[in-house]
Amino acid sequence: MCASRLLHIHQHLRHLEECKTMSASSDSPLTTHVLNTASGTPAKGLRLQLSLLDNPTQRWVELTTSFTNSDGRCPGMLSPECFTAGTYKLRFETGEFWKQLEQTSFYPYVEVVFTILDPGQKYHIPLLLSPFSYTTYRGS
Repeated sequence: MCASRLLHIHQHLRHLEECKTMSASSDSPLTTHVLNTASGTPAKGLRLQLSLLDNPTQRWVELTTSFTNSDGRCPGMLSPECFTAGTYKLRFETGEFWKQLEQTSFYPYVEVVFTILDPGQKYHIPLLLSPFSYTTYRGS
């Protein structure tokens, strides 16, 4: 592999590591909101992970782990500096959530994979959740 390609990969991986340690800001360009449609209430305390697909290696790099707040929202997942074009994955730990509510669920987790072409825009990825179904869409 040529030296310039190795340098490019090294710089890319260093940027990903820096983003993993940066604190997310309240003006995150990426947000989510999880609603428990079975009860009509926000899904409070649901753990989720945000990952980015590393193109050179085709492996997922975890950027952050967070929990939904009392309103079922996770507003500050990623700082604008770390939001780049690419393929992202939000993994919602739905099995853990339903277990906390002493309910069973058909889905142990939900993964939503999406592509960002313009990191200058705002993106909202809601999840509507019940023990036996889920729906997601690009919100505003």
